[in-house]
Amino acid sequence: MAATPPVRPTRLNRERAGKILDVLEQTYPEADCALVRHSPFELVVATILSAQCTDERVNQVTPALFRRYPTAEAMVRARPAVLEAMIRPTGFFRAKTKSILGCARALVAEHGGDVPRSMEAMVKLPGVGRKTSSVVLGHAYGLAEGIAVDTHVLRVSNRLGIARGGDPTDVERQLMALIPRERWIKTTDLLIFHGRRICQARRPACGTCPVFALCRWEHRQAYALGRPPRAARAPRGPRKGTSPRRRARPAASARA
Repeated sequence: MAATPPVRPTRLNRERAGKILDVLEQTYPEADCALVRHSPFELVVATILSAQCTDERVNQVTPALFRRYPTAEAMVRARPAVLEAMIRPTGFFRAKTKSILGCARALVAEHGGDVPRSMEAMVKLPGVGRKTSSVVLGHAYGLAEGIAVDTHVLRVSNRLGIARGGDPTDVERQLMALIPRERWIKTTDLLIFHGRRICQARRPACGTCPVFALCRWEHRQAYALGRPPRAARAPRGPRKGTSPRRRARPAASARA
């Protein structure tokens, strides 16, 4: 199967992406990172916890967590079993505990407990990839080093036609080529807000979408009219009143 061609950074595509962001900014002026935090370290931990978990659930867990472990120096002294119990509601708590403790140890050992200010240093921390790094650098320091691509950004950017493909790194690369650097941080917030409120995975509200006219999704008209395309039907079994075909009897084995 041929690979999906990326969206090329042509002048027309850049202009369309800019118009989409303009409309989304007018629609969601309050768009921002929803994770409650009071320091770069807290944002690192909250972003790790947000993997496969809603921001709302993370925000329910972190107040008690950060009261007990507000800094990397405090976190390295946490007992794994205690930390696991505290973050259990966010899911994948054992893996997240390992990532958080590993990250805290690296921050203390290599950065004096401070969160670094570069993508190169951030992605070297245990449990921290480009998405977490972009979120932290952008919202803690105001540094546009990338565009954080989560499930919402991946889905919405593909539907809008400003990126193609299912690989977050490839999608980020396409978005960065289309969108001016000064808009990178806000782009993530806007696409996430739009994905949660309108462009949802299963029931997108295309009929009320503010960027409907700029969208390239092939199913947008059907959803706008309230007639979403049917999923492929599973093969039907035998009709009622009919007996299934009898299996052929195995041939009798020859006697010795």
